[in-house]
Amino acid sequence: MESSEIIVGLDIGTTKIATIVGQRNEHGKIEILGFGRTDSIGVKRGVVANIEDTVQSIIGAVKEAEARSNSNIVTVNVGIAGQHIKSIQYRGSIIRPNSEIEISQEDIDGLTESMYKLAMNPGEEIVEAIPQEYTVDGEPGIKQPKGMLGHTLEANFHIITGQTIAARNICKCVKKANLSIDSLLMEPLASAEAVLSEEEKEAGVALVDIGGGTTDIAIFQDGIIRHTAVIPFGGDIITEDIKEGCTIIKKHAEDLKVKFGSALASENRDEEIVAIPGLRGRPPKEITLKNLASIIQARMEEIIEHVHFEIKNSGYEKKLIAGIVLTGGGALLKHVTQLTEFITGMDTRIGYPNEHLAPGVPEEMASPMYSTGIGLVIIGLKRYEKEVEKSDKSDKSDKSEKAQKADKKQTKSFLDKIKKFFEEDGV
Repeated sequence: MESSEIIVGLDIGTTKIATIVGQRNEHGKIEILGFGRTDSIGVKRGVVANIEDTVQSIIGAVKEAEARSNSNIVTVNVGIAGQHIKSIQYRGSIIRPNSEIEISQEDIDGLTESMYKLAMNPGEEIVEAIPQEYTVDGEPGIKQPKGMLGHTLEANFHIITGQTIAARNICKCVKKANLSIDSLLMEPLASAEAVLSEEEKEAGVALVDIGGGTTDIAIFQDGIIRHTAVIPFGGDIITEDIKEGCTIIKKHAEDLKVKFGSALASENRDEEIVAIPGLRGRPPKEITLKNLASIIQARMEEIIEHVHFEIKNSGYEKKLIAGIVLTGGGALLKHVTQLTEFITGMDTRIGYPNEHLAPGVPEEMASPMYSTGIGLVIIGLKRYEKEVEKSDKSDKSDKSEKAQKADKKQTKSFLDKIKKFFEEDGV
């Protein structure tokens, strides 16, 4: 196996913008060629709040990644998140004209494509339609119907929707940074790709990505995505609480959280004290680590309770044998696994994206805070390899006229619609 195409993941988060350049090496592992990171100034809760600031942050992260990887970045795989992301379950079906002909990939793709035509609320679009189990002529629980005979093909779909304006703003920022988008991907699904094993997805697991502005949840069971949700709280709100509770500036609050923060107040002693430099000649401020942990614990309990509610709401609480996997920058908080296990009663571990990474990757990259960026590279590589496989097959066997017509009729994806919007507007 030779080294693959170079793929770039662009994670536009609330606290940081990360650009990761990677390729698959001859052993099938992801080799990180370079990465760049800048503070995210123009993004609030996963949504672009200031175009110019976001563009500058993207340019900074991309330039850093280009210098480290010694490459020219043109195309990126971008993550989309934010509290506007919602998910619904839907059942779709098609009736095949001839049940004596085997179900083809075109039939399966046609059923998935038909989901993108569903009527949504004004201002909302379908970001992704993910097939779960298939049913052929009333026979349920089929994972791969290709090659079977049948008259009716049905499937349960996990449909993820998002606000068109929010996605357009992300695309506008990327375009203004002189980059083009290869694919627009759901951030919790990208994080899941980086930190979850196939066994965990099969057994049942809830991935919880605690970011700066939002906490993303993706629930898998039987190897299938079952539920996604976004909670509009993250690490930033904990920093705000520390700032208010200790009456200190935001920078000092963030430093305190990262260096001395704990999600369990009982793990800290009363006599443990840290001094914060005073402003403009004022005396230093002393803060006990127990008080600091109490502030953090109160907010973390709220976030975890929201997560637990979503898990219960999905109907899969009792089926998640692998429990909860925490990732994202918020997962680095001390004692967060113990607090999660105490509140939910479920086994919890921290998800690191190092399983898929080749040896010799910078140590910094193995941190949970880069799970989304590395996941974007992994999904980008999988999509690229699938496209290469498709084009190889179509080169070997000429398509029938019917298949060519079906291709032309194919519904435009969410990203295609946004790209078309920019082309029409001449942006």
